[in-house]
Amino acid sequence: MPDRRLDQPRRPGFRVSIDPETFGRLSERLARFLGTGKFLFWQTLLVIVWITLNLAAVTLRWDPYPFILLNLAFSTQAAYAAPLILLAQNRQDNRDRVSLEEDRARAARTKEDTEFLARELAALRLAVGEVATRDYLRSELDRLRTDLNAKPRKPRPSADTLREDARWAEN
Repeated sequence: MPDRRLDQPRRPGFRVSIDPETFGRLSERLARFLGTGKFLFWQTLLVIVWITLNLAAVTLRWDPYPFILLNLAFSTQAAYAAPLILLAQNRQDNRDRVSLEEDRARAARTKEDTEFLARELAALRLAVGEVATRDYLRSELDRLRTDLNAKPRKPRPSADTLREDARWAEN
């Protein structure tokens, strides 16, 4: 039982509740069908049969030559088709708007992530620039080796000289 307010009297009569989403989906399906070649084919076939029967079959003439009933049917069809097509377009515009907003938000997040990663990469490059690399250490060791090899060497003292120096230091 639907929620009714107890402080208001009931209103007798027939109530129609229409789900806007269901009606919107139905109108979109109908609008899509109205824009197909299949619909145009069947409508053209119906018009040809209508005119042929009204011109050729003398006993079946329900709509004589100016075809007023056929024009009325087309007017009615146009009167219903135009709002249904507009409703379908509005629903599509709403979906496109939501999709565009999601795309913008996703693009903004992607841009922020890219900028963050660029900053992190720049920080890593600076940090790596201050770290001694393997090649730098090798080049420094090679330079020290060449410096040591280039200096003249003192002759090594003999064992006797070392003993004498040790005695001299004791006294």
